[in-house]
Amino acid sequence: MKLWMSLYAMVWIALIEFLLAMTPGGSAIFIYLHMILGAAIIGITFYNFSALRSTRIAGRVKRVAQASYNISIIVAIFGALVFFDVGKTLIIPLINVSIYGLMLFFHVFNSFAIITQAAAIAIAYDMWEEREFNEETEPGVVPPMPMER
Repeated sequence: MKLWMSLYAMVWIALIEFLLAMTPGGSAIFIYLHMILGAAIIGITFYNFSALRSTRIAGRVKRVAQASYNISIIVAIFGALVFFDVGKTLIIPLINVSIYGLMLFFHVFNSFAIITQAAAIAIAYDMWEEREFNEETEPGVVPPMPMER
């Protein structure tokens, strides 16, 4: 698979993950699909990071890709702990939230970070590959999309 395809696929897979997680009634099938796609996200973020690392793209894009991979592992750890109901009965008195609830919050919060970073990485790579950073446009003007030759 070409790198640009993998970068954009990551965005769509993360979106499907959110849709699966938000399904009311959460059938066991959806939970296991969520876990399978979560494992795929770890693999794709690693592939994307490794592939970007071998290019000459700006260091910031490489660092964001590395962070996305690291965050995907953190999300998986929180997801596994939530799956096994760890800390469901342990309440943190100061905030009146269970350890389970806190882990679920961080699982979702970091998942949002992955999808936003995945979109940023895909767009940045696309623009870098097409050399669009070299072209400026006039303020207030939105130029039409270039026609393919």
